[in-house]
Amino acid sequence: MGNLVMKVYIKPGASGHILATIATGGNFLELWDTHARQGWEAYCRRHQLGLVVFDEELASRSGEAWKKAHWQKTLIGETLARYMPGVTNVCYLDTDILINPTSPNVFDGYRSDHIGLTSLRKNLPFPYDEVLRRMAFLRHTHYDSKYPLDSALFMTIEQLYEYHNLAVQPDEACTGLIMFNVANHAEMMRNWFYKYDSNVQSITNGGEQTHLNFEIQSTGKVIWLDYRFQAIWPFEMAWKYPFLYEASRRDNVDLIRACIEASLYQNHFLHFAGSWHESQMWKIGGFFAESYQDELLRTYRAYMDMPVTGQPKGIIRPRA
Repeated sequence: MGNLVMKVYIKPGASGHILATIATGGNFLELWDTHARQGWEAYCRRHQLGLVVFDEELASRSGEAWKKAHWQKTLIGETLARYMPGVTNVCYLDTDILINPTSPNVFDGYRSDHIGLTSLRKNLPFPYDEVLRRMAFLRHTHYDSKYPLDSALFMTIEQLYEYHNLAVQPDEACTGLIMFNVANHAEMMRNWFYKYDSNVQSITNGGEQTHLNFEIQSTGKVIWLDYRFQAIWPFEMAWKYPFLYEASRRDNVDLIRACIEASLYQNHFLHFAGSWHESQMWKIGGFFAESYQDELLRTYRAYMDMPVTGQPKGIIRPRA
């Protein structure tokens, strides 16, 4: 079902909550449709969420405010207000995110006067500094000896904002996930887009992440979501599956898929952020393709939600 610049895969339910993504240029829509859509749709149907994909530009390339396409996520709210007035709250996700469809509803507990983010630095299930060092060392050792062991990867929060001439904020979020309310935030987010011109400078070559962190956190109304709602695959791989960096394992799609599925068991949304080899791994596809794996995922989630008593059952030993 299409509507101007958007494809509506699932209409929003009574809550008006939707997941949304932008898939313009190249083969982003095809990749998302082939490798990620199934999990997104199953998740949305489980929680009665709408699902909308923006497959055309939301801003004119001829304007002074034209920037890297990532900035256009700030125009989603005004577009929805114009063409889908039934939408209340939006969880924007980058296309390179896989979803565990048995995960909890990301909108549970959301307050519509706040913007939802996930931290890149705080409340991670591993030490931030150490996971970065592992990632740098493994890329240097197995990918390219020119990959630096000391670089802007290790910028402090203060250094990050000062580099961009922005007031220092308490944290840094990965803007691959942004939750917002259309009525409360659409106009404000639109203004952020037009505040910065096409010559905006950033550590990500004109990308939006640090500037949007500044704008969002400056509002003073941020909900910090559980890391599991945007687990970062490069972190996960460096910490849990370092053997995947080895050249002999890089083409072993069955092994890579098994590790990604194992990470999805532990997390809700898994983001393949970045541009190095590990960030392309979601494109192998075929996740939870076997019916028994899909059933195992559902029964595992049901078990994790089940209360346990701690009552002893006697000694139980494996069968010979």
